[in-house]
Amino acid sequence: MEPYLITNGYKTIINIKDCFMKEGPVRLAEFENEDYNHFLSSIETPIRSDAFAIDDDLKIELIEKKFKEIMEVLGLDLTDDSLKDTPRRVAKMYVKETFSGLNPQNKPSVTLFDNKYKYNEMLVERNVSVYSLCEHHFVPIIGKAHIAYFSSGKVVGLSKINRMVQYFSKRPQVQERLTVQIANELKSMLQTEDVAVIIDADHLCVASRGVQDVNSSTVSSSYHGKFLNHNVREEFLRYIYDGKK
Repeated sequence: MEPYLITNGYKTIINIKDCFMKEGPVRLAEFENEDYNHFLSSIETPIRSDAFAIDDDLKIELIEKKFKEIMEVLGLDLTDDSLKDTPRRVAKMYVKETFSGLNPQNKPSVTLFDNKYKYNEMLVERNVSVYSLCEHHFVPIIGKAHIAYFSSGKVVGLSKINRMVQYFSKRPQVQERLTVQIANELKSMLQTEDVAVIIDADHLCVASRGVQDVNSSTVSSSYHGKFLNHNVREEFLRYIYDGKK
């Protein structure tokens, strides 16, 4: 199974390892004409060096003010009971929840344990919830991550894998970048190259606007170490798709 990305009804091959997008049935310029601008600019999240020069409380205050201006420009009546507190709610949500993964202080702490059971087979965690926001339109990316690794002598509590997925998801994202960031972090965290990540997600920037295609989804993958072997990769894929709930 090749990693691929489906948008606007077309299949585009993605090589996540090399971060290179090959031309599919339609040239990338034609995707742009269809109001599709899905390009990976960097493995690192684009963030300014002074991003944390101000604290969260001030960020909330500033975002509240700016979002209130947006609502007023749209013509909404902010004296209405249902709307008057919306700028504050949105600001708190952005800083404390939706984009909390931008702040490295929120990165989950991880404790490794010796693999005392001598479990040397593949360990797979399926259907890890992914809830992120597209950095192009700030609308949700909703899906599942499937993760596997071989222990190098150390193991980690399973919930830490979920928390690490959440951490990298809670920021403006591109799915390809998210996949690579999770894989790279797991390799570092687990002290092994033998890591695989697949994300299967729906993009509301495709479903709720533009082409408004509610049937397409995006699948991206990142394979490393033993998972570059065809048979090992096929075993991983069987665990995911043959027993899919």
